[in-house]
Amino acid sequence: MPAVTPLPRQGFEGTGAEGRLAGFFGVATLEAFGAFSRAELIAAAAIVAYVERTQLGARPALAPPVREADGALMLIDAGTRANLELVRTLSGERRGSLLAAVDRTVTAAGARLLARRISEPLTDLAAIRARHDGVEFLAGNAEILAVLRRGLAGAPDLARALSRLSLGRASPRDLAAIGRGLEEGFALAAAFADAPPRDLAHAVLALAGMDRELARDLAAALEDEPPPTRRDGGFIRAGYDADLDATRALRDESRRVVAALERRYVDETGIRSLKIRHNAVLGYFVEVTAQHGDRLREAPFSAIFVHRQSLAGAVRFTSVELGDLESRIASAGERALALEQHIFDRLAAAVVAQAGEIRAAAEALAELDVFAGLAR
Repeated sequence: MPAVTPLPRQGFEGTGAEGRLAGFFGVATLEAFGAFSRAELIAAAAIVAYVERTQLGARPALAPPVREADGALMLIDAGTRANLELVRTLSGERRGSLLAAVDRTVTAAGARLLARRISEPLTDLAAIRARHDGVEFLAGNAEILAVLRRGLAGAPDLARALSRLSLGRASPRDLAAIGRGLEEGFALAAAFADAPPRDLAHAVLALAGMDRELARDLAAALEDEPPPTRRDGGFIRAGYDADLDATRALRDESRRVVAALERRYVDETGIRSLKIRHNAVLGYFVEVTAQHGDRLREAPFSAIFVHRQSLAGAVRFTSVELGDLESRIASAGERALALEQHIFDRLAAAVVAQAGEIRAAAEALAELDVFAGLAR
């Protein structure tokens, strides 16, 4: 049942609102972000309070507040917006709207940006002309346009992946998406041999300025097709971490090691039907037929084998050596998983540490997608 939770007023008034924002973004004052009115501070502080409350202490990678210049965007009331059918028709469908008619974007981020721009048209003539210049440049450079369209078609949604990473809810595929997005950004930036107009130049600069070392590290660490969750491991590439490789070798070669021990026990006891088996209850155990059970209970084998279970047609034993081997195999699996989780956390922290640059790259990819779609 919906409920309203009252919050203290002091967190949304005057210095309280400013302090909440400064604390969230890790700065002493908000001066570097610009000057804000009291109403703007209160609104921004309310958003931050909502995020902190709903995300249970996790801190998403939000961009610092930016004040829109008065009159920079056309304000359209809800009724007019609905009647104009900018992004939805009067019946609520996308099909038939202005957005559906002009949308040639190939990424989700580009589609979101185009919808926002249609909903908030520019009013500044210089800014409008700058956008037109970007579209004209790409329309007149078919080769660059083709490279952009091909590259963007395979580009991941960097903004969504970064958001999940900053909230601690990411999967290995989100890390891989960041890596692919960075690599794609470098390739797209390199496509602009000629100096593009202002808005395109800003986007290219954001893509070219990303951390190449981070991109290389992600590519070296992650499998080409990582699993959808980190729970069971299997997402770190062989050869990336020597300790992980050695631990995996013990885990994965357990069958060979167990088979070698089984052959030795067969040779030592002379019981050709002796098998080392495994189940969820007993773990690893030595099994012989009932007719050979007494032989393992007698000297000299009684010093090696310890009786575990008797069945109608079989007798099961264990040994100190088999128990030690089982412990090493079990701990190897657990350690391999723990090592992968540690590497994941380190890579995720490296990505979040560069959230600002990656967010700028995500915005640049979306902007290039909008320009390329309109120039097509």
